[in-house]
This record gives sequence, C-alpha cells and structure tokens, in this order.
Amino acid sequence: MIPVGQPFVDFELEAQDGTTVSSADLEGRPFLLFFYPKASTPG
Repeated sequence: MIPVGQPFVDFELEAQDGTTVSSADLEGRPFLLFFYPKASTPG
C-alpha cells in the first residue's frame, strides 16, 4: 500500500470508453486508482 501523501510512479491506462488517461491528466485533482486481479487467476 502506498502511504497517504507519498508520490507514485507515472502511469498511462486505457479507460473503459477507450480513451487514454495518464497521471499527468489527473495531477492536482483527487482521484481513486483501483486495481483488481484478472478474472480466473489465483490470488
């Protein structure tokens, strides 16, 4: 877990509508980044 206030690495991800979202796009704005395991994988 990343501690509150700790910077994290830059990222670029595909959104559900097909657009690309990067950490630079979100800089200075609150956001929630959620990860989940791929379906049908252990753990």
